[in-house]
Amino acid sequence: MKYLLKSSILLCLLLFSFCAEAQAQTSAPEVYICPPCGDGSCDTQTYDAPGQCPHCHMSLVAESKIMNVAIFLYDGVEILDFSGPGEVFAASHFDGGGFRVYTVAATKAPLVSQGFVHIQPQYSINDCPKPDIIVLPGGNTGPSVDNEAVIAWVQREAPDLTAALSVCTGAFILERAGLLRGKKATTFHNAIASLREKATETEVLENTRWVDNGKIITTAGVSAGIDGALHLVGRLCGMEVAQATAHYMEYDKWQPDEGVIVEQQE
Repeated sequence: MKYLLKSSILLCLLLFSFCAEAQAQTSAPEVYICPPCGDGSCDTQTYDAPGQCPHCHMSLVAESKIMNVAIFLYDGVEILDFSGPGEVFAASHFDGGGFRVYTVAATKAPLVSQGFVHIQPQYSINDCPKPDIIVLPGGNTGPSVDNEAVIAWVQREAPDLTAALSVCTGAFILERAGLLRGKKATTFHNAIASLREKATETEVLENTRWVDNGKIITTAGVSAGIDGALHLVGRLCGMEVAQATAHYMEYDKWQPDEGVIVEQQE
């Protein structure tokens, strides 16, 4: 009898604890933020209700619906390879949510893109926020491909990513990390032969703007990164959002069917 009584009390305590925890989780208030716009006066503000930012008048988005986009940079990175997808994600907002875009490099040391654009990375691979999406642009990728710390970072983050998007020769970073094995991929047209030589377990496609394997997306060179990013936005947020972003960017070149979908992520 005493055993049954103790068991009943223990069961009640466990049920009470579970219900209290569930109630705390469901009753936590939503926090709303302004989509990052570069204006320091509002990028760090939080609000307790939806509406418009009083500073820049952008629509507030729910913080829980924000996806982190880490754009990896390095010396010699191609400008449009990273700025094109960055613009796409920064300009895309959906159903109360959006993307938080930030730059990441091997270290926080200043970088130079194409010899004349000087860049100060926001984070290093050691202290950046956990990404949902990683963008790997092309350019002088050789040192990054050979950087064990960079490859380890990509491999470490890969299992939890919504997507890894390479642009141009950024595909060689994915290859070095072992993430193209058994998949289809593409890259800059002048690098197709080289990628085929290195990625012997990958079907490397040419004459396509992007290839979507689900979590791993590769694009052709330079402007094709915009197409790949718009495709990913359309996949995650709906084609209406992607089309609105393309219209905002006045990117009339985008044709949603110019890529190859191998395996859609469920």
